Parts: sequence; structure tokens; C-alpha cells
Amino acid sequence: MPLNDMPWWRWRCNVRSALHMLSDPAFHQDVWLAGQEGYGDVTDAVYRLVEDTWLDNWSAEKYVGTIFRDANEAALVDAAVLRVLRILHQVGADAHVSTYMEHPGWPEAVAAAREAHVCLAANDGDAADEPPRSLDVLRIMTRTA
Repeated sequence: MPLNDMPWWRWRCNVRSALHMLSDPAFHQDVWLAGQEGYGDVTDAVYRLVEDTWLDNWSAEKYVGTIFRDANEAALVDAAVLRVLRILHQVGADAHVSTYMEHPGWPEAVAAAREAHVCLAANDGDAADEPPRSLDVLRIMTRTA
């Protein structure tokens, strides 16, 4: 299924981008810890995850049929959001990526993000193991015609 078949597909793109980055330990090492530009940092990924959706205030279930295809996607996204936000609130929004990665809950947050990312990617007909796209590519994908 194409990604843009959802009514709020641009928001879905942002959520998927965030989950993809948060779920990939190799990306954390090769991009975030290495300081590679073009992908933002952990805080940027969390912002993309919750910015337009308000998933930090209410359940993804609210968006079934607009951003998420079904209750399973919504439940997986909720689980990832809760784990990531718990860490963000404990370490602070401006913490270095290494601080996130050293947090005892980080592996659990990464696993939850991975489960959500794989589900959403599969439901959109995409390969989950492709490297995350840069923010420039995300902007191109979500721009209006």
C-alpha cells in the first residue's frame, strides 16, 4: 500500500521517520554519535514523533484511519512514544545522544520503536531495514505539489 493513501499521510511520514531513526542502533552509532549532519538529533526525532499528532497528550488510537491503519499500529506507536518520552523527560530534551543511549530504558525504547517501525513499514509496503532517510529527503517527500 502506498504511504500517501492515508488522509494525514504527511504526519505518518514524520512519525515513521522518527520511529525509523529511534529504532536503529547502527544509525545511532554511525549518524547521531558520529555527529553526521542532515538527520537531526534524538530530540528532533521525538519532536517529529509527537509534534502534529499530540501523541504526548493522547493515544494514537485517536488517529486510526487518518495516520494509522489499525489499532495494532496505534498500540505499537503508543508503546514506543511512552518509552521514548519517559527517557526524554528524565534526561532532558537537550541531552547528548550518548546520555539517551546510556539510559537503562533505552534498549526497551529502541525495541518498541523498532516493533512499531517494522509494522508501519510493512503495512506501507516498504522495507524496514533500509537506512533512515535524511531530513531533506523527508521534506521532499512531504511537500505539497
